[in-house]
Amino acid sequence: MPYPHTGPTGLGQIAQQAVQVLYQHRLVSTRQLHQLITPHHTRTEYLRRQLHTVRTAGLAETVGRRLMGQTELLWWLTEKGAQAVESVGLLPQRPYRMSPEAALGPLQEHTLATVETGLAFVDWARRLGHECGPLDWSPETAHYYRDDSRPGEDLSLIPDAVLNYVHSDRLAKQRTLLTFFIEVDRTQMTIARLAQKLHAYAAYEQFTPQITTARGARTVRRTASAPAWRSRYAVFPRLLLVLTGASEARLERRIADLRSLAASAPLLAATAVRAGVTTLGQLREQGPFAPIFTPVLGSAHLTDAWLRPQAVAA
Repeated sequence: MPYPHTGPTGLGQIAQQAVQVLYQHRLVSTRQLHQLITPHHTRTEYLRRQLHTVRTAGLAETVGRRLMGQTELLWWLTEKGAQAVESVGLLPQRPYRMSPEAALGPLQEHTLATVETGLAFVDWARRLGHECGPLDWSPETAHYYRDDSRPGEDLSLIPDAVLNYVHSDRLAKQRTLLTFFIEVDRTQMTIARLAQKLHAYAAYEQFTPQITTARGARTVRRTASAPAWRSRYAVFPRLLLVLTGASEARLERRIADLRSLAASAPLLAATAVRAGVTTLGQLREQGPFAPIFTPVLGSAHLTDAWLRPQAVAA
């Protein structure tokens, strides 16, 4: 998405970009902002000056995080900053507001890890000549559904991120839009709970809503002609589970445990959802199109073509 050069805040282009990224992703470190917005600058001084103007204008605030013996600044928008972004109307409005308590709270590391996952896609898109920018993933977008195993309940599936990526094949002269559901796991939840997330995706993929219409004094219900997800996506997105927060050896054992638990679940054995799991370290180092994703179901054979689902031309 292109960024405006000016806006209601009167800031320059880089500062405007930073404000939009903070609005979309809620909590972002200085390093992450540098890699997302000004990767062509070898040093961060210019970005830091721009961020200082944003904070001086009352649009953003910071909190410090100790990392490897140094203090790293984490940035988020104030209410004034969020209202400034919303007044421009370029981004979908998000009701969530960050606070000092939330920025220092237990979700801090998970939020930053989700940004780091999106950043890995952005970085590799630049290297490969593809398209994926700082605003091409949306965190925590709700998808509503019902599950036959829980009758009467209105359920919501909320991926950590929904990411859009345009893959360009120069030889074939073809551009393909890929959309992914992303779940980031920092080993804070049990394997059983992680597997339960797979069940939610399987139920959402199968969910076809009931449509209610009034015919005179009668209310008529009928089943929709297509699953609910088709109102959003041309094809059902691949589910990517990205593990971090532990050693690579421990994460590999976690992947094996997840595959074992998923294989024993009848609903997952029958699902059309295609899910793959990798580590954040592998994603950063080798990129999303390297053979790094282990299928959660079926053969554990790795292939560099696994990540390329059926898609529509961009």
